[in-house]
Amino acid sequence: MTDTAFVEIRNAAKSFGSLQVLRDINLKVERGQIVAIIGPSGSGKSTLLRAINELDPLSSGEIWLEGVQINKKLPHRQYERHVNQVRQDIGMVFQHFNLFPHLTVRENITLAPKLLKGMSAGEANALAEQQLAKVGLMEKIDAYPSQLSGGQKQRVAIARALAMKPKVMLFDEATSALDPELVEEVNLVMKQLAEEHMTMIIVTHEMGFAESVCDRVLFMDGGVVVEEGPPEVIFRNPENERTRAFLRKHLQTNHNR
Repeated sequence: MTDTAFVEIRNAAKSFGSLQVLRDINLKVERGQIVAIIGPSGSGKSTLLRAINELDPLSSGEIWLEGVQINKKLPHRQYERHVNQVRQDIGMVFQHFNLFPHLTVRENITLAPKLLKGMSAGEANALAEQQLAKVGLMEKIDAYPSQLSGGQKQRVAIARALAMKPKVMLFDEATSALDPELVEEVNLVMKQLAEEHMTMIIVTHEMGFAESVCDRVLFMDGGVVVEEGPPEVIFRNPENERTRAFLRKHLQTNHNR
C-alpha cells in the first residue's frame, strides 16, 4: 500500500450485470479520520461501504486496510479464512439493526467475541458491560430486542460492533430508519467515537452531523466521486454544480418537513 493511508480504495468498480454502480473510485482514509459519504439514492454509497468488508465484492480494483489487501484473489477456502479474519477488524452498523431477536442484548454482544476471538464467558460479559456503558444502555443488558426502541436497538448494534475491537467502523445510514426524535441519541454515540479518534466511514443523509463531526466529505453520484473536501468547503462553497444542486434540494426537503 502506498504512503501511510490506513484504508485505501484503488480504482474500485462494481457492476450488477449490465448496471455499473461504482466507477473507478479512489479513496484514502488516515487512521483516526472520519469520512462522510453523501449523495442521492442509487449513487453507489452503500455499495462502496459494503465492498470494504466484501459483502458486495468489487468487480475490479483493490481495497486495503493497514497494509493488508482485503479483496485479494485466493482459492475459495483460503479466501473464506482471509475474509473472516479481516472482517474482525471492520465493524459495520446497518440501517436495520440486524440484532438476533431470540438473544438478549448481552447475548447479542458476547456471541462474536466468544465464537471468533475465543473469549471466555467472563471476558465477553465484561466487554459487553463496558460497551453498553459507552452507549448508555447498561440497564438493558438482559432485555430482548423486542423490548427496545429503534434508537436503543441501533445503540446495541454499535456496542456489538465495538465489542470486536475493530480498527475501522462503517456506518451505512445508521439513523435513516429511526424516528426523528431517536436520531440524536445514535448521533451522540457516533460523536463520542469521533472524539476517541475511531476511524470511521459514514454513509449519511444527516448533513448537519456530517458537517460538525467529519474531517472529510465525499459527494457521490452515478457511481463516481463527484467532489470531496473538508466539510466547510463541501457544504459552504462546493465547486461542482451537481453538488450544489443536491445540497439545495436536500435543504429544501428538510425545510418543507
